[in-house]
Amino acid sequence: MKFAIIKERKNPPDRRVVFSPEKLAEARAQFPQAEFVVESSDIRVFSDEAYRKHGFTVTDDVSDCDVMIGVKEVPLEYLIPNKKYFYFSHTIKKQPYNRKLLVDMLNKHIEMYDHETIVKKSGARLIGFGRYAGLVGAYNGFRALGLRDKLFNLPKVETLADLHEVKAELDKITLPNIKILLTGTGKVAMGAKEILDHLNIKQVSDALYLTSQFSEPVYVMADVMEYNKRIDGIVGDKWEFYKDPTGYESNFMPYAKETDYFIAGHFYGNNAPYLFTREDAKHPDFRINLVADISCDIDGPVASTIRPSTIADPFYGYNPHTETEVAFDADEAITVMAVDNLPCELPKDASEGFGDMFLEHVIPAFFNGDERGILKRAKITTADGKLTERFSYLQEYVDFG
Repeated sequence: MKFAIIKERKNPPDRRVVFSPEKLAEARAQFPQAEFVVESSDIRVFSDEAYRKHGFTVTDDVSDCDVMIGVKEVPLEYLIPNKKYFYFSHTIKKQPYNRKLLVDMLNKHIEMYDHETIVKKSGARLIGFGRYAGLVGAYNGFRALGLRDKLFNLPKVETLADLHEVKAELDKITLPNIKILLTGTGKVAMGAKEILDHLNIKQVSDALYLTSQFSEPVYVMADVMEYNKRIDGIVGDKWEFYKDPTGYESNFMPYAKETDYFIAGHFYGNNAPYLFTREDAKHPDFRINLVADISCDIDGPVASTIRPSTIADPFYGYNPHTETEVAFDADEAITVMAVDNLPCELPKDASEGFGDMFLEHVIPAFFNGDERGILKRAKITTADGKLTERFSYLQEYVDFG
């Protein structure tokens, strides 16, 4: 079986890759029956020469390979028929802007495996860039705080070599006495927590956070059952909520009244209550004035996130009274960081971390008869141009958009 690490062609350019040269060499050592080649790229965070030094063929033509491994969507004109592809297709939620991509893959009899669909039996994701989104998102929030309040001047993550340099920059700052709320308990939230813990910010319990004032910065991690409650007053159940959140309402306002900086690291499911609405943000006791929205659902559960921002221009302001965008440092504005491709700012670390997971969970499945069912669960389209049973719900999207 011949695997190709393909060139990223989506715009804006993405410097990440699934395998660093070192990790690809590890894959070759573990699976000598596999052949790995690298498509030449002038934007990848690791140079062509770095792969050649490890003995890999670097070429402009990978059409003789069986499995194509990338990060972002492949432009239609570069999709090679009758191949297996791995990348983030952004189609499984029926995203309208990528319908043509899914249709084209079906027409070209491509077997599509989406990185998002590589999951355990329970449905929990096995690979992703979540930790790096959390790390960069939390850092960017502090960068916004420093610039807005003229406290300190953190450099952009994209100008730093790696996570070690990011943490070294944080060692230079002194934080004001603020209260920080972090939602979520997954990889994104744990990445953000890594930044908070590196800054030696004390973690406190929900009870203390909601009832006390402190003389130093503190943070609380709130899980989904802390900021949602059952409408009927019965104690809620997390798994019941994930299955069907319709009997629940937001319990976020007690946190909003006690929080200065909100880091949104949660996963937001369909039909779940919004955390806070535009009306909530108008409340005189609403205290949040800085949001790092790593989840980045537009016009969704975090009312101040009215558009995604970019690595080049990461911050904007949301005026809750007029419900409009203003300067990020305007009076009475909620400062918003809503970059939707955060791991791109830390391409080396993000690529290395992703490769660890891909080698552990995905590559072995090709050589052990897919004993854990990873490929079977992940496959969206088949070699005969059909949707798999697991993704048959996309048929209407394919047919009618």
